[in-house]
Amino acid sequence: MNGRNVAQATGCQACGGELDSAAQPETRACWYCGRSGTTAVACRNGHYLCDSCHSLPANDLIERHCTVTEEPDPLAMALTLMRNPSLKMHGPEHHFLVAAVLITAWSIERANRDRVPLLLATARARAEDTRGDYCGKHGACGAAMGAGIAYSVITGAKPLSAQDWRLVNLMTATCLTSVAESGGPRCCKRDTFLSIMTAVGFLNEHAGTALPVSGAPACEFSNLNRECPTTECSFYRGTQAPGEAAQA
Repeated sequence: MNGRNVAQATGCQACGGELDSAAQPETRACWYCGRSGTTAVACRNGHYLCDSCHSLPANDLIERHCTVTEEPDPLAMALTLMRNPSLKMHGPEHHFLVAAVLITAWSIERANRDRVPLLLATARARAEDTRGDYCGKHGACGAAMGAGIAYSVITGAKPLSAQDWRLVNLMTATCLTSVAESGGPRCCKRDTFLSIMTAVGFLNEHAGTALPVSGAPACEFSNLNRECPTTECSFYRGTQAPGEAAQA
């Protein structure tokens, strides 16, 4: 199936749930940016999206949300952003997504939120140099490279660094191995899940973090992917609309 499914097009862009209209407008905080706005429409889980976030390009939305979220789990953060239709089924926005949620989770865990805008801007500039076809043509999945970008930004690694140079490359290699062993064809959602899960384990081992270690999520995007291998993918749980797994 091409394009969005019905839930993405008409449901809540935070969780895929049903939207309700209130009799009177209420003041709510936008789920993505935290800014207050007046609305008569919100989902049954209480999510509200301001007009600005509703129309933002993918990388702008990722950067804005990660600047304000207090979600400590990078995988949960990524799923929230993936449910917004500005993030397509496949695309290079996933490269920045991986870097952004890892940097944000690390910053929350280290109580270092003040540096997040600068770190995200640096990661975004690097991730946007990573083209969408690198997985097939350069032998390097951009989602795995996003994990390496995150670790490089966190540590301040440079080409002449010693231990940091080693660990940044090892982070990318570890994530690439995880992605490669899952088999083709490419799936940006699967490769993002794998890269984040692998990167969290790597950070906890090598950077002394204690980030949440999530189990394999139930993929909410299978029916958007024409090449989905269904039961051959470890994240496949049958066809479901975005948000259904979270609400189950």
